[in-house]
Amino acid sequence: MNAPSLELVCRLEVELDTVREMGSGRAGQRRIIPIIGGTVSGPRLSGRILNLGADWQTIFEDGLAELDTRYAFETDDGALIEIINYGFRHGPADVMTAMARGDDVSPEAYYMRTHARLETGDPRYDWVNRALFVGKGHRRMTQVIVDLYLIA
Repeated sequence: MNAPSLELVCRLEVELDTVREMGSGRAGQRRIIPIIGGTVSGPRLSGRILNLGADWQTIFEDGLAELDTRYAFETDDGALIEIINYGFRHGPADVMTAMARGDDVSPEAYYMRTHARLETGDPRYDWVNRALFVGKGHRRMTQVIVDLYLIA
C-alpha cells in the first residue's frame, strides 16, 4: 500500500476570547477558551467561524497542553459545518513562556498538531462526513491558526 497523502482543505483563523482559568482538575490545570469568530479560507472550504464553541484545555505538569475544541462555521454558500478538533501543544519551556506572554513565536519552534472530525447535514458538503483531517497549528495571543488537511 502507498502511504496516505495530505491535501490542504483550508486555513482556520480562529478568534479567541479571554481565557477562563478553572483551576486544578484531576489531570492538570483546566481552562476554557471561548471561540468567538474567525475565518475559513482555502481550496475546498471557505466561510466564517461562528461565535460559539470553545477549547477545553488541560495543561499537564510537564507543560503538555491537551486541546479539545468544538465549534462551527458557515460556508460562503450557507452550509453549517461542525468541527471537533483534538490535539497537543508543547515545546521548550522558554518558547512556551514567550507564547504565554503574547510574544510572536514561530510555529516551527513548538509542536501543535490536531486531528479533526467535520460534520454537516448539507448534501453539498457530504464529503466532510466521510473524511479524516489533520491540522498543524499556531497559537497567537487572541487567535489560533490551523492549516487543515484531508488525509487522502
